[in-house]
Amino acid sequence: MPVTSTRVITVEWGDCDPAGIVFFPRYFAWFDACTQGLFARAGLPMPELLRRYGTIGFPMVDTRARFLVPSRFGDELAVETEAGGFGRSSFEVRHRLLKAGTLAVEGYEKRVWTALDPDDPSRLKSRPIPPEVVALLSGDGTP
Repeated sequence: MPVTSTRVITVEWGDCDPAGIVFFPRYFAWFDACTQGLFARAGLPMPELLRRYGTIGFPMVDTRARFLVPSRFGDELAVETEAGGFGRSSFEVRHRLLKAGTLAVEGYEKRVWTALDPDDPSRLKSRPIPPEVVALLSGDGTP
């Protein structure tokens, strides 16, 4: 079973637009933070992951969200995050944002494992995802 990370977020005043609901880019910032939290939950906090595997990160190449229920200032939200859909160098991350137990937002990211290009360090180059990382995120390894 894939590793799942849950993060609780309290909607702050500055997260909201003039209509009093969460300004949609905030969800994507939360999703990014939740992706890092997922790696930490799997036993791979970002500083260690960067050092151990020589990656510089995993930029997003596709992202989207489906908004079902609005969230407002003061709401408490639980974001459930898990990874899957592993390819050679890409993987998918799915986020389920719950408001009082009701699905409010579904988020999706496709990310690519990268390092600096040895032939041109000003560029990024995809790299195979280490099998240990796939195993840890898939729940087949032990953090």
